[in-house]
Amino acid sequence: MLTVLIADDHPLFRKALRDILAGMGEAFHVMEASTLDEARALADADLDLILLDLAMPQATGFSALVSLRNAVPSVPIVIVSAFADPETVHQSGTYGAAGFIPKTVEPYVMAEAISKVLAGGRWWPSAPVAKPAADDVPAGDQMAALRKLSRSESRVLELMAEGKANKQIAFELGIKESTVKTHVTALLRKLKVYNRTQAVMLANQARFGAK
Repeated sequence: MLTVLIADDHPLFRKALRDILAGMGEAFHVMEASTLDEARALADADLDLILLDLAMPQATGFSALVSLRNAVPSVPIVIVSAFADPETVHQSGTYGAAGFIPKTVEPYVMAEAISKVLAGGRWWPSAPVAKPAADDVPAGDQMAALRKLSRSESRVLELMAEGKANKQIAFELGIKESTVKTHVTALLRKLKVYNRTQAVMLANQARFGAK
């Protein structure tokens, strides 16, 4: 029996996903979460798949994906979202999703996508939305770059990977927001990347291995 966690704050859509799973010819144990805290409480390594809506209570941007990815790095996470613009799809791959299913696709397409990911594959919307490209930086170079960070910079990067904004990082670390910005600028330079997304992607790949 396969275990799937559906994390979505809309009961009707959770039911729709349950119905899709029920019609796939597999035996599923389905768990549900309507908030990020509930999803975190249910997330463990025994899961076979997480179906995640990005727009949930307690989640901002990609924080739900980052949080669950960090909690259960071995479990594939597929984003199921109404916001399927190219940038959102690409960023989902950057932050470690195994696939992206727009809520507007037909149920049979959702079933095909879920089956592919459960079989160890990936699933992304067809063109014109491009699939997220794999990073070509060798793992050894990644680790060398990360070792250049100071303790404060490493902590800031860790909180960035949790989806936290500068103001939240400043509050948590007890420092000024301007100091956080200074740390971010320094770590971007040391990692030889151009933005926060690339820095977080580099940190995640170094931690979990290139996907």
